[in-house]
Amino acid sequence: MTWRAALLLAAGAATLPAWPAPFLGVAVMTGAVLLLAAVDWALAAPPHALTATRTGDRTVRLGGTATVTLHLANTSGRTLRARVRDAWVPSAGARPDVPPGQVLTVEPGDTAELPVRLTPARRGDRPAAALTVRSFGPLRLAFRQRTGRPATPPWTLRVLPRFDSRRHLPEKLAKLRIIDGVQVTRGRGQGTEFDTLREYVVGDDVRSIDWRASARHSDVLVRTWRPERDRRLVCVLDTGRTSAVRVGDEPRLDTAIDAALLLTALAARAGDRVDLLAADSAVRAAVTGSGRPTLLTRLVDALAPLQPALVETDFELIAGEVLRRERRRSLVVLFTALEAGPLGEGLLPVLPRLAARHRVVIAATHDPVLTGLTTTPPTGPDDVYAAAAAWRALAERDRVRAALSRHGVTVVDAPADRLAPAIADTYLRLKSLGQL
Repeated sequence: MTWRAALLLAAGAATLPAWPAPFLGVAVMTGAVLLLAAVDWALAAPPHALTATRTGDRTVRLGGTATVTLHLANTSGRTLRARVRDAWVPSAGARPDVPPGQVLTVEPGDTAELPVRLTPARRGDRPAAALTVRSFGPLRLAFRQRTGRPATPPWTLRVLPRFDSRRHLPEKLAKLRIIDGVQVTRGRGQGTEFDTLREYVVGDDVRSIDWRASARHSDVLVRTWRPERDRRLVCVLDTGRTSAVRVGDEPRLDTAIDAALLLTALAARAGDRVDLLAADSAVRAAVTGSGRPTLLTRLVDALAPLQPALVETDFELIAGEVLRRERRRSLVVLFTALEAGPLGEGLLPVLPRLAARHRVVIAATHDPVLTGLTTTPPTGPDDVYAAAAAWRALAERDRVRAALSRHGVTVVDAPADRLAPAIADTYLRLKSLGQL
């Protein structure tokens, strides 16, 4: 029963002094209210006769807003008077257009539309949790209710990575065009590929003159060169426990995903093949570079549900997967943390085997708070201990960086907001030197 039935019972209780027998009056009034409530319950539209479906957005970028509409079709022969609560997981940020306390009226055979605006706060899959329909009778003294997953039409909204580093893509593409020689005369770099012959102009490198071709054409011809194309790039994301650490406003894994997306977009535009591998103690995601026009779309879709796992990363597994998947020499970019424990015990033992076949780049983010602790003048004993701990952490990072460099590994260590452009510049530098 509803509060209306209780209010009706309370109003009848006010007339008890007029009854010759109060107990008889209570019994009569209670019976009357229960009878009215039973009739009202019987006249309420049955919730099981409702058909619920959804339409709307399936994907949205983190920080954006999606709209999913719930359609309630009244297939019964009675008018539906109901309160509807369409519940989603909290991180979906659901805001229904219809207030939860509003009573919805749907005539027999009609359909009601209930839009819900979703502004997710986290990346990944955000499912609809439960649909509750409370159907009232004409007097609203009683109701029927149906709730739970059997009555909930399935719908999952996939929240894609934010990809804030996209703003750096025009700048990096301009650098790529310069390297390719679209904007300036192509020069010869170490390991670049021969492109075409053209006439010599003042300022060309005399080492590029092709004397045999010049003798055949009775003119001085020079060779032009272009950066290597169709090279292999492998982005490896460490999804172990260190990727769950928040650096700034987001987890380290989200920063790595953002940098990997910028690097993938740049390399795909440069004509290189890009593969991706995400792993910790098991392989969590793997995307191959086939079908380049849709590569970035498939990559974003594969990375969206990726979450950190609170386990130690198995670098032996990662090295084995890279060596098994990539037979040709490739540029392997490993997004991980420069921590002495995981890298010293896990990565360094397998690094010689990996670096012997591939060019390896370690991309890591550092917390600017550590640098701030070493530069801020201490004001008390706690600040002194904090500064000493920060100096020790930075010294450990330097030792790890030096150990990696001895194996010929390039280390890119940058703040979270600069990691994506820094790793893109490293890729362009290696490409211009022909060291991919």
